[in-house]
Amino acid sequence: MAADRESFLSRARSCAELTIPTLMPPEGHTGTTQFTTPFQSVGARGVNNLASKLLMTLLPPNQSFFRLTIDDFDLTELGGDARGKAEEALARIERSATQEVESKAIRVPTFEALKQLIVSGNVLVHMPPKSGMKVFRLDRYVIQRDTMGNLLKIIVKESIAYDALPKEVLEALMENPEYQVDTNKKECDIYTCIRRVGKKFEVHQEVHNIMIPSTKGSYTEDKLPWMALRFIAIDGQDYGRSFCEEIVGDLKSLESLTAAIVEGSAASAKLLFMVRPNGTTKARSIADAPNGAIISGAAEDVTTLQAQKFNDFRVAQETMNTISERLAYSFLLNSSVQRQAERVTAEEVRYMAQELETALGGIYSVLSQEFQVPLVNLLLAKMQKEGKMPKFPKDTLKPQIVTGLEALGRGQDLNKLSQFLQMLQPLGNEVIASELNISDYLDRLGASLGIDTQGLVKSEEQKMEEQQQQQQMMQQQQMMQMAEKGISPAIKGAADMAQQAAMEE
Repeated sequence: MAADRESFLSRARSCAELTIPTLMPPEGHTGTTQFTTPFQSVGARGVNNLASKLLMTLLPPNQSFFRLTIDDFDLTELGGDARGKAEEALARIERSATQEVESKAIRVPTFEALKQLIVSGNVLVHMPPKSGMKVFRLDRYVIQRDTMGNLLKIIVKESIAYDALPKEVLEALMENPEYQVDTNKKECDIYTCIRRVGKKFEVHQEVHNIMIPSTKGSYTEDKLPWMALRFIAIDGQDYGRSFCEEIVGDLKSLESLTAAIVEGSAASAKLLFMVRPNGTTKARSIADAPNGAIISGAAEDVTTLQAQKFNDFRVAQETMNTISERLAYSFLLNSSVQRQAERVTAEEVRYMAQELETALGGIYSVLSQEFQVPLVNLLLAKMQKEGKMPKFPKDTLKPQIVTGLEALGRGQDLNKLSQFLQMLQPLGNEVIASELNISDYLDRLGASLGIDTQGLVKSEEQKMEEQQQQQQMMQQQQMMQMAEKGISPAIKGAADMAQQAAMEE
């Protein structure tokens, strides 16, 4: 399967040489490999900038990047006034999932994965249940997909110390004659195979063609902890294409022009004096004379070597500036909508999502379906297993990833709720109070803002208790007023009954 990957891998390495060489090292690299240094930094700055904007949009800080929905038919079974309570409960689950993202420090490996996607177009992300996220470069795995792009098989290659292998595997290796040759090596290659079998994925690991029994397992499609991401999906191909491949012409041209200008400027900066051989001025007199000294000679005998390439350098400089502007627009370097602050408003995040959606041709939508949806499913499965959220019936709870202008779905719910209330204002406060369920409106409003309304908004039990207390206080005040006027409560009660009977007649 490595032969099918070779063309994509060589393309990724050429793109990495023009941007960030360490993202995709050359074949056979070691810890002491000296990487080539590009002459320009526009590529590296653009990759980091674009990855930062994608990270900010995919995993916005202190905000949920998804929303949970329940089907209307399921809500009708819960009761007519259950939507507000359900929205508030789902918002609480979303906040818990966001806290899981923060506690597991998923942003750091996600940023690395996004840079790999931009440069190489492919990356493999592993999110085991008990630890954080791990990122695999394209040179460390192979993949096979069907014509629809569905995952069929993944093989991952890693290095592991022999001492870390299980005991039964070490014993089996000692009996293998091929292992006797590699006894001086401290590490060996371990292969992880993930393949589709029916509607599930089977996983196991091998060392020297010996299977490790403790690593065998199976996952359903929505709970597979391996996510093979692509930046640009191509129909019928196992691997994706990168963003840098689409602008590699500008990157190569800018690299060549920058190298020519830098090397030419270094050559032009070299200062050389030429002395006429048969002139009266001696070369040693000029070489030995300190600054400000007076020597005998003629000025026309001494000249300075000049390259006379100013016009040529100017053409190259103008062309380089034009290419730099094109790359800046491609990498979204010229847009500074996002403020450099700890907290970024929802409107700015929505604007960035729209900008990414329009400028990159729907790339954000691809990442939302191939990265965000599996990540949400894994987080929800982990929370259910740990008892942090209740178990819902199958296909009842549906995570929804919204993109573009709807990047923050509950922010749009807030706008719709505000517009709905504004449209009701001409009817008057009395009509609104009589027709609108205030408690349900408050629950939905808090869910849209991402605020936990539990303990903040009064419950129905608290309202009933307050009403009872007010009625008791009013009765006590009436009794006190009657006692001050000398009217017995019994006489008052009899008079009220007589008055009521007369009204009935």
